[in-house]
Amino acid sequence: MVKMYCTEIGTNTTQETKEYRKGNWINMIAPTEEEIKKICQKLKIKEDFIRYSLDYEEKARIDIEDDDNTTLFIIDVPIIEKDKKNDTEEYTTMPLGIIVVRDDYIITVAIKKNQIIDELEKNKLKNVVTYKKTRMILQMFYKNSSEYLKYLKRINKETEIAEGVLKTSQKNKELLKMLSLEKSLVYFTTSLKSNELVMEKTLRGKIIKLYEEDEDILEDAIIENKQAIEMAQIYSNILNGTMDAYASIISNNLNGVMKFLTSITIIIAIPTLISGYWGMNVKVPFENEPIGFIIVVAISIIIALLTMIWLKKRGMLN
Repeated sequence: MVKMYCTEIGTNTTQETKEYRKGNWINMIAPTEEEIKKICQKLKIKEDFIRYSLDYEEKARIDIEDDDNTTLFIIDVPIIEKDKKNDTEEYTTMPLGIIVVRDDYIITVAIKKNQIIDELEKNKLKNVVTYKKTRMILQMFYKNSSEYLKYLKRINKETEIAEGVLKTSQKNKELLKMLSLEKSLVYFTTSLKSNELVMEKTLRGKIIKLYEEDEDILEDAIIENKQAIEMAQIYSNILNGTMDAYASIISNNLNGVMKFLTSITIIIAIPTLISGYWGMNVKVPFENEPIGFIIVVAISIIIALLTMIWLKKRGMLN
């Protein structure tokens, strides 16, 4: 899907357009081969930068193509994916490509829809002007850092809910949920650090022309990103400690169950052992007694009770 937007200079209103002209923003979401070729022919650029942005494994970076005067910014953005197998939501990241074509166009390329692009399209971000390409890029940087903070708070809330359930019963579902959240935090931390390098390079590398107000936006984005990194690391450490604690609790509970079952087995084995002796085809005590059977049963019960009392004092039946 390809959509093109343009901000009117006089009114500063942004609307969708079909006309290719200087200052347009071209948004590409999971574009087809035909759409990629059409855009590249119209703008006279190579296809590589667009294809890089559609690679799920692509890392955040900056690339400059001197031949056609284009600059590529790739940042990792947070998304939620549905796990159809377990019917759960997973937090992960994906690349978002931002391509500056000379001083004419800005292109955004993504594999699927995401919150940053959605808000740009709905014009929810303040003062978004398509012909101010530098400002638009920095606003995306800032919005992306804010999105990470929002998702991290959601992860922390879900961790607390899972912990509450685990306190009453150790369910595999909740343990797997916490494992999934732990994995998400690793993805987030890695992506945030990569994004930080891109923003730091943009700030000091003079890759795009920065005005004083633009530098303030970029510095705010870097601060938000650093805060997100710290939060992700803190939540990850807490979650690691929690998972280790619950692993120890579950192991301890299993040991307690095994100890209890072993004690019950010993108690049950005593009457079986005694009845086995009296069932042998040899002379045994009380074989000629009219109440011999009752005496043997009574002895078995007494020994079993004494064994049970002894095991309970040793803490084997707790």
